Amino acid sequence: MKFQEINTFYTYLLSQSSAQYFLYSCYQQLGMKDAEIKSYENCSAFVHYLNHGRKFYENGRKSELLIQPILYFYGMVHLLKACLLTIRPNYPESTSLLAHGVSTRKRKRKNYSFIEDEVKIQHNGLFPYVNQHIYEQEKVPFEKIKMDYLFGLIPEMQILLSFHQREKMISVGKQHQSILRLPTQLLDHYHLTEKALIQRLKPYLSPIKKTTTEKEAVIVELTKSIESESNPFFFHMSNEMIYFPINRSYFIPISEVMVHYLLLYNLSMLCRYEAEWWGELITTKPEIDYAFISHFLAITAEKIPLLLGHKLYQNLQRN
Repeated sequence: MKFQEINTFYTYLLSQSSAQYFLYSCYQQLGMKDAEIKSYENCSAFVHYLNHGRKFYENGRKSELLIQPILYFYGMVHLLKACLLTIRPNYPESTSLLAHGVSTRKRKRKNYSFIEDEVKIQHNGLFPYVNQHIYEQEKVPFEKIKMDYLFGLIPEMQILLSFHQREKMISVGKQHQSILRLPTQLLDHYHLTEKALIQRLKPYLSPIKKTTTEKEAVIVELTKSIESESNPFFFHMSNEMIYFPINRSYFIPISEVMVHYLLLYNLSMLCRYEAEWWGELITTKPEIDYAFISHFLAITAEKIPLLLGHKLYQNLQRN
């Protein structure tokens, strides 16, 4: 879906009656006996989550970079809670789910670098809950992860990464098409044979019709096109190309939404609790961190409402 379609769909859902009908349809899919009653109970919260989330993003785009991470992080949190209500009618089931589900170092070291910083995943809280219920992963595939790795998993960051060192991802196809072109260099980088690489990718793709080996690429023909994110495949929101990690160390099967969550969480913590470092970064731009952070914030401001709006729209398509 395009930005205009997503924004129109958000507008449609902001009506109490359309929100109730939408939730009712979602709950019917879940096989709930009291789907209608629950849809009335949740429609007000659902509308407010959507409205607050969109307002945070709208105000974030108009604000200085100084406070954007806080607005984007909480805008994202509200949109995620709206998505949760479509599949978890009783959310939040406990107060432990109200925590962020992520932690970072309390005190920053001397010569702190955001790129080298890391976050740690908690057992309880919103992050693991969303990862499990929205993105259907029982377990997060890591305990800690560096910001450098997270930046490397975002297609729109690849040009900037190439200026600094080299890209972490490569385009392998186009969204809405059913052909993937995997460069043979991936076989060397992953230390896998062609057959082993295909086996590794099978769980993340629709059934494979056939594979063909050419001199510079392995061509994979799928039964269905890739319409939306299907980690570890990520799509570029401008050119609609599908990207895949070049190196095996970046083969992290996690939704791009969750990647943005971790980056925004850490940045929002810096905004709130590391005023001196954050202020110096914004005003004097002393480190390469500034380029990565400012570019990422411009991307996430547009891409997360698009991805989560599409996630909601998928429920409508299934009705």
